[in-house]
This record gives sequence, C-alpha cells and structure tokens, in this order.
Amino acid sequence: MAYQKIRDLREDNDIKQVQIAKLLGIAQNTYSQYETGLLDFSAKMLIQLADFYGTSVDYLLGRTNQKEPYPPKK
Repeated sequence: MAYQKIRDLREDNDIKQVQIAKLLGIAQNTYSQYETGLLDFSAKMLIQLADFYGTSVDYLLGRTNQKEPYPPKK
C-alpha cells in the first residue's frame, strides 16, 4: 500500500520520479520499481519520504488516514 500513497503524493505535488530518486540517492528506475511495488522501501527511505512530504510513516504505510505528522517528542 505504501507504493500507492507515495505515488499519489508525488503526483499531487507535481514532482517527477527523477527528483525524488535524487533526494533518496538512488536511480530513477529503482525508484520506479518502488512505486510499482516491485521493491520494498527501506525504513530509512520511508522516513525520508515522510519528512519530505510532511506526513507520517504510518500514513505512507496505510496505518492511518491522517496525513499530518505526529507532534515531535519533547
């Protein structure tokens, strides 16, 4: 499910796969495989994407429908 949410967020923000791939330090074709579900995202990549989109990893994984990130720990 993460791959669909990540694709939707990228498209909603008019960002190209090559731009996200560069952010993650991977090739565009590798990122494409993540978006199609052929490869699984690592925890590190999910955290980077959640930070980039201003959401939570739980949202990306489909564990919640709340897009807003959790409040920071004190």
